[in-house]
Amino acid sequence: MDREVQFIGQSSAFLDAVERASRAAPMRRPVLVIGERGTGKELIAERLHRLSTRWQEPLVTMNCAALPETLIEAELFGHEAGAFTGATRARAGRFEEANGGTLFLDELGTLSMGAQERLLRAVEYGEVARIGANKPIMVDVRIVAATNENLPRMADEGRFRPDLLDRLSFEVITLPPLRVREGDIAVLADYYARRMAAELGWPSWPGFAAHVARAMEDYAWPGNVRELRNVVERAVYRWDDPARAIGHIQFDPFESPWRPASPVAAPVTGAAPGAAAGGEAPAPAPALRPDLDAVTDLRGAVDAHERAILEHHLGRNRYNQRQTAKALGLTYDQLRHCLKKHGLLERGDVA
Repeated sequence: MDREVQFIGQSSAFLDAVERASRAAPMRRPVLVIGERGTGKELIAERLHRLSTRWQEPLVTMNCAALPETLIEAELFGHEAGAFTGATRARAGRFEEANGGTLFLDELGTLSMGAQERLLRAVEYGEVARIGANKPIMVDVRIVAATNENLPRMADEGRFRPDLLDRLSFEVITLPPLRVREGDIAVLADYYARRMAAELGWPSWPGFAAHVARAMEDYAWPGNVRELRNVVERAVYRWDDPARAIGHIQFDPFESPWRPASPVAAPVTGAAPGAAAGGEAPAPAPALRPDLDAVTDLRGAVDAHERAILEHHLGRNRYNQRQTAKALGLTYDQLRHCLKKHGLLERGDVA
């Protein structure tokens, strides 16, 4: 695999999933890959193909959510000329394109019931029929499907065919989210950061400041590895001092003091200023706060919070103390006193 699709990680949860994919790869049976967005489902599908006896044959990918329901069946199974309006010539479907190889169906849970029924026949008997054709075509295709949906629950609710689920679930590989992959956040962050630093022509990689490394470990990463890569590469390219450890990281790229507010309903005539239609002002979003019940050492908790604020704003202001003091509403001397109190003046990245 090329440098864009490498498996990076050392946690047991991650390595177990990769090892299961490696064991399943030589089999001719279908495999389901389950996982949150950004966990690497397509990489697992490629591994299943590359380590199989079909590795020299086509690996065809289809995102089932990318097409309207009316076109999915034509895309999967192909069509004959004149089969429907706009079908001016015959076209092979993805099953025919993947003949002898692997067909990767991403976002499987979005398939319509009609497409599921035809897919079941293709998996069960190895035959597909183009739309508008009289005779089926025999194909030899290994199916790998992926989704972030709960397919057993969808089957119970009548939104996914149980018989198709049974046929596709010979092996189910569930990928762990990044937040439970112990030790992998630091490994992945270092890998993507070094690549970005090399791309920018930095002479060396200075690493991450301790508070930035802690912030990455504490973050939930809802977008998993894909999100981590964006966050890390953005932090590196925005940092303008290659000789100093990365001191600021922004998880939300939309974060801004000028971020447009969500629109609210126009007030009704005669309503008090700021009141929404219906006579009540929209309730403000509740502010997030730490778990106060967990605090058993008030002085220590206050000191830790104050230190975290100082580290964050120092990094955000590129360790310029006068700008940091201004951002925090302190005088330069007051900031210096706080830095000394927390031992931050003794660090090499604070001048």
